[in-house]
Amino acid sequence: MSKNIFIVSLLAFMLGFSCQVKVEEKGKDPVETIITRFDRPDASILKGVYIPAGKEYFYTSGLVADVVDVDAEPGTYKRYGDTYQQSKSTLEKIKATLAEADFTMEDVFFLRVYLAPDQEGNIDWQAWFKAYGEYFNNDANPNKVARSTIAVFALANPDLLIEIEAVAAR
Repeated sequence: MSKNIFIVSLLAFMLGFSCQVKVEEKGKDPVETIITRFDRPDASILKGVYIPAGKEYFYTSGLVADVVDVDAEPGTYKRYGDTYQQSKSTLEKIKATLAEADFTMEDVFFLRVYLAPDQEGNIDWQAWFKAYGEYFNNDANPNKVARSTIAVFALANPDLLIEIEAVAAR
């Protein structure tokens, strides 16, 4: 008998670490409505985000910067700008795209960022981080996002240095 109690206790102990049981009142259906952002206080991005059922989502395609100088020679950064300028242009395009669907930058919870090297083969990480800080984790928008920032060999247009995908929920 005591062996069975030990086995049941051990099994219950092990299950307690691998799952959570929600106790609900009879006749009540609890509905979680809050998007939970799992913070990393020492970082400008999140560890993760929990989106409860019933939320609306909006996904952008990979967006890139607009041309800043149509008269500039292709292959020069005068045409699209440097990494910082392209980052800001792309984030503005994301902002406008979200607005078309009545979403805001505050609704963004995930970004996937592709950074390409400049003509000297360098990736300007700091330029991207600076632009990110102007749109997220600041006084105007205190929300951080979960984010992947990936260095790539090149983007489809060799003049482009950054492409960003955004996912928003509300």
